[in-house]
Amino acid sequence: MMTTAYVTPSPHTVKQWQLECLGLLAENTVKSIRVSSSKIQTTGSLNTRFSTWTPIANKSFNKQLFEERVSLISHWFNLWTDKQRKQFLHRMLMRCSKSQLKFTQNWLAEKIPVTKVDFTRVLPRFISLYIFSFLSPRELCAAAQVNWHWKFITEQDCLWVPKCVKFGWFLPYTPADNEYSAWKRHYIACASSLDYFTPREATEIYGTLNEPKAENEEQEERLREKWLRKIIRERLALHKKELFKARLPWMSGTWSSRFFKSRLQPSQAQTIQDRARLQAALQLIREKSALSNHTLSMLLSEEMKLAAEKQLVLASLKTLPKRKNVTGSRSDPVLPYKHCQRVYQKHSSFAYPLEPYLVLISSRIPAYEMVLDSIKPGVIPVLYEHCGLTLESLLFYIEKALDGRKAKSIGIFSDGNSREINLLQGCRISIENILSPEVREFWEKLGCVMSPEEGGYVDIFVPLAASEAGMEVLSQLTQLTGVLFRTPTGIATGSYQHILSEWLGKQKDGPPTSTYFTEVKLQTWLRMTELLEEALKSVRKQMRPYLSELQKSISDRIIGQVMFDAVSRTKVHTSQETALTFTDGLADLSKRSFDKKLQKDTADRRTRIARELLTSEKNYVHMLETVRDVYVTPLKAALASNRAILSHANVQIIFSDILDALQLNRQFLNELTERLQEWSPSQCLGEIFTQFGWQLQTYTNFFNNYTVILKTIDMCRETIPLFRAFLKRHDKTVVTNMMSLQELLLCPSKRFEEYLNLLYALRLHTPSEHADREDLTAAIKMMKQYKEYIDQLKLNMSKDEQMLNAQRIIQGCPNLLEANRYLIRIQDVTQFSCCSEEICVSFRLYEHISDLSLFLFNDALVISNRSISYVPFERTPKTTYQFLASVALHRLVVEDIPCSKYIKNAFILQGPKRQWICSIEDEDDKFTWLSALQSAINCSIEKN
Repeated sequence: MMTTAYVTPSPHTVKQWQLECLGLLAENTVKSIRVSSSKIQTTGSLNTRFSTWTPIANKSFNKQLFEERVSLISHWFNLWTDKQRKQFLHRMLMRCSKSQLKFTQNWLAEKIPVTKVDFTRVLPRFISLYIFSFLSPRELCAAAQVNWHWKFITEQDCLWVPKCVKFGWFLPYTPADNEYSAWKRHYIACASSLDYFTPREATEIYGTLNEPKAENEEQEERLREKWLRKIIRERLALHKKELFKARLPWMSGTWSSRFFKSRLQPSQAQTIQDRARLQAALQLIREKSALSNHTLSMLLSEEMKLAAEKQLVLASLKTLPKRKNVTGSRSDPVLPYKHCQRVYQKHSSFAYPLEPYLVLISSRIPAYEMVLDSIKPGVIPVLYEHCGLTLESLLFYIEKALDGRKAKSIGIFSDGNSREINLLQGCRISIENILSPEVREFWEKLGCVMSPEEGGYVDIFVPLAASEAGMEVLSQLTQLTGVLFRTPTGIATGSYQHILSEWLGKQKDGPPTSTYFTEVKLQTWLRMTELLEEALKSVRKQMRPYLSELQKSISDRIIGQVMFDAVSRTKVHTSQETALTFTDGLADLSKRSFDKKLQKDTADRRTRIARELLTSEKNYVHMLETVRDVYVTPLKAALASNRAILSHANVQIIFSDILDALQLNRQFLNELTERLQEWSPSQCLGEIFTQFGWQLQTYTNFFNNYTVILKTIDMCRETIPLFRAFLKRHDKTVVTNMMSLQELLLCPSKRFEEYLNLLYALRLHTPSEHADREDLTAAIKMMKQYKEYIDQLKLNMSKDEQMLNAQRIIQGCPNLLEANRYLIRIQDVTQFSCCSEEICVSFRLYEHISDLSLFLFNDALVISNRSISYVPFERTPKTTYQFLASVALHRLVVEDIPCSKYIKNAFILQGPKRQWICSIEDEDDKFTWLSALQSAINCSIEKN
């Protein structure tokens, strides 16, 4: 009874009733369902699943019911609207598992294959913009016509701003936030207003279309081709000679030593001896020593290892290549790369004739940019740094600018007068040093780069022909070089107007100025130098009253010194007439009236300087009191009221030292005030400064903790919002004289420089017999020593900052902060590996491995791996450094790799455990790097 009662209202009868009402069930199906249901009722086996009320035991009946229900749902699905169908599909897909959804996806991919996809709707917006950034303006306009979505993306300002800025087209206003495609409209407006010509119009204006060349141009092209063939043949012959030098015919093809031969080959016996010595040194370095006991033999063996190691490193430095100059000798560069010369070439080297004109322009020339702009086409300008350059380096730059050619004429545009040429700093060419070895070698080699044909000159834009000493210099130069020299004959007035005067020597083609420069632009530059000279005259006129009294005070001492230099002391004592003359002169000099006036003026100036000292001290103390009143007092009041902005420890770290300095300077100010209230010409101030100097330990504590103070302020500002708001209210106000807290804390370091300047001025106007003279000298010495201490502290802080920066950017780097260690140079190189070490050096193949960065310190070389990553819409790439190794400089061996067909500008760094084959992109960078590395290794070996 219970089973029957449960089955009667079962869903199967309800579904049957629904199907019968719709006429979807046949009579046979109805009968079979009833029979099966009666069987289930009689047997009592009602194993059903609650979710679908589907019987489990009878599989055929289960399948039949499933098909009937699918047909029912399909019938309902056909009767629904499109919106209802979508809702039904959405609910069904939400109920599906991942495997069912994957099945649906595969089925849809088979039925509806994807042939075209709009990537702007699939990819993120910034990636789509990055893709469109590679299109030209014409292509962007074409892409904007695809659809509205592409039009919106291609008209973004981030795509059109770089294209406008590239041509210098800037928007004259700032676009509003809701303004759209402003830069695109600006680009179209600017492009539409450009003037352009068709080829026919350009032909009518310029006459460049199918115009036959003149006979002179064809002849010049033939000569240029002939010259190129000659240069190629010479270089091939030179290359063959170098190959023969690299491998001597009586020696084997392999070389056991890892050092490469230089071009200046030593003798065979010396080579074998050096090779054996270096191999023995390498063997000693690679042996591991275990110092179990400190016996005499072990100590001697250790000293032998160190000596052999130093010998190896020094031998490797001697094998490094030297820079080749005109005569074939070599020399290392001594300048950093930032002071190297700059060769301004507006055209390629083939645009110049076979024998071009060359002009050297010194950076000491005022407004040398205008001089460069006035150079004629076809003239090679070489602008060189006046400071820090040597004659040998200048000669190398001349050879590099000529590129193997001979110069027809060379102009030297530098500073000087009628007696000497101020060619370089510390190198004035005059009759005294013209025959010195360095100067003589320079001019002889300069004559070698001149053309052997007649008509070549060296034009010096210095008026040497205006004096006899200058004419002697010219004659000596002509004998050294074998070339004629031309110089202006005008008098040097400082405004370079002598350039326009008559020149010494033959002038077939006009004055030399017309050979190198455009007359109009050179005249403009000369007028500007005249204005500078007039301005200097007015400055001299205004400074003359201040300097005249100083000149009077020292003129007598200079006369006396000159007299004693010309007349010896013995002659003065032995000659009675000379002694009487000196006595009368000194008596008359003491009776001069201007001595009293000078003493009065000196006293007045000393009084003014003392008052200036008092005024500046009051201002400085007022600045320290501002720090106390504006910052310290409110912070301590907040601590007392339990509303602390900063903790007591942070307040003490930041302000304790500056408050002690305030107390010291207030005491010093009171003493200055008392002295000046009772001021007289005999009053002394040096004693006060000496006592003040003995109490500078307070400032020593402040300067030692200055870095900690700044870091504490930055940390509290970032972590404590109340302190950040406090600084925002009090920084850069009228009370603080528009300065921040950090700027106020810089005042003590500036104050000591003011002390030193005021003490120098006070001693200058204090007579030598004054009682305060000795105390002022002692105070100046004390302040100068303390100022040097502050400067050294700043230098150490900057070096530590560089070390911390290097420590921060090199990932995985060990601790670099050590005493007396500082960073010298950072060099980016490329690392290679040799694929075939057994063959000849010039035929070895190399494979690129990675990019390295070399951090050169004064005692070690840190090698790191460099990787560069690019981010969309950012011009600057991101560079990361990964630590690889660190080698002590006294254990580093450097070897040069000769340039070949397969590698350029390469060298080897050999450490105790491994080696690195490195290459630098530029030849000048390589020589500069090797020069700095060589100097650092020598200094490290001397210290060790």
